[in-house]
Amino acid sequence: MSTSRSFSLWSTTVTVVTEEPSALSGATDAVRAVLDRIELAASRFRKDSELSLLRPGLNHVSATLADLVAEALRAARDTEGLVDPTVGGTLTALGYDRSIEQIDPDGPVVSIIPTVPGWATVSLEARRLGLPQGVLLDLGATAKARASDLAAASAADRVGSPVLVGIGGDIATAGAGPDKGWQIQVQDSPEDPACQVTLAPGSAIATSSTVRRAWRRGGGTVHHIVDPRTAAPALPVWRSVTVAAPTCTEANVASTAAVVLGHQAPTWLCERAYAARLVDQHHRVVRIGDWPREMAA
Repeated sequence: MSTSRSFSLWSTTVTVVTEEPSALSGATDAVRAVLDRIELAASRFRKDSELSLLRPGLNHVSATLADLVAEALRAARDTEGLVDPTVGGTLTALGYDRSIEQIDPDGPVVSIIPTVPGWATVSLEARRLGLPQGVLLDLGATAKARASDLAAASAADRVGSPVLVGIGGDIATAGAGPDKGWQIQVQDSPEDPACQVTLAPGSAIATSSTVRRAWRRGGGTVHHIVDPRTAAPALPVWRSVTVAAPTCTEANVASTAAVVLGHQAPTWLCERAYAARLVDQHHRVVRIGDWPREMAA
């Protein structure tokens, strides 16, 4: 019988699930070790993180940060810039310069929002990271999902049995898994329609949301998913987009790109043969590809 443990991190909830109750403690320790390493490398909100200490020019970075930046640049290339790690300056100007719960809801109106420099301005060769002046990286669109992938793999390897790791809406699995697959409830917020799906062992699912990680700014509500083409939060056509894929990183890149694309998202997801579930502002569900017909959770 599956057993789980949860803890708070990165303004969300981390959940570790194992098939063997005796494996839970070891799996949780392995997950924490991976997440601690990633936070120290890539947190935008820690002054002592490796990301915060980057300077214009050539930086020699750790293997962890190099891996995370490589994933972010790959996501940018694969989505033709829809998911771009150089949105850090834009997010900071919009007020997202600290953990979401610490943002001042009555913050000042921002009159100048910097344009997004573009991922092609960043270079990475092995562990040599080149940054132009004024470029601030934000790895949020890929790093949390990559953390789920790495943590699940590390935990399963340590305990020798199947493990599921969920970090907010980013869920990765490793190992053979339960006989009937992992049972996942898909629901972004209590106001949204819920459904339960079966996730095949070794696969992943990710949800991107315009409802969570949102804050008040200048008399209106903004959220954390920036459209690099406009340097503004993506139009909230969708409350949430959930995508299934072989890895959590791939799933989250696709779900983020779909939020940015708005009304064009269903076509884009269909062309790439993703199984996806989109919830619009009227709480209507759009199923894409092989996403199963829903039974209420």
